[in-house]
Amino acid sequence: MRNCILFATCAVVLAAAPLAAHHSAAAEYDLTRTVTVQGAITKVEWTNPHIYFYVDVKDANGEVVNWAIAGASPLQLYRDGFKKDSLKVGDSVIVVGFPARKVEHLADMKSVTLADGRKLLDRSGIQ
Repeated sequence: MRNCILFATCAVVLAAAPLAAHHSAAAEYDLTRTVTVQGAITKVEWTNPHIYFYVDVKDANGEVVNWAIAGASPLQLYRDGFKKDSLKVGDSVIVVGFPARKVEHLADMKSVTLADGRKLLDRSGIQ
């Protein structure tokens, strides 16, 4: 009986762990505002649960600031036509995103455009 209770307790805890780990975009990002960052990609992380890429951006003082840009899961982006090799280190991009509420220089991507004008992703109708 004791083993059954222990097993059931472990099963409930393990089943609930992914629910606690997932978060709402509205909790982390301000979906009422957007920021536009323009610069060169310094790093791409194509991993679950969300991809990230980093962009060196000159701020108002001319100083370079590295922005982290978060995206959806690799599978969701793939379905939207955004592939692992869509972004490469050194690519110049313009990103429109929702700024993080508590972390500086972090945004959730809404659209990504290459310097030559090709739009890689446009989720303007999605929040």
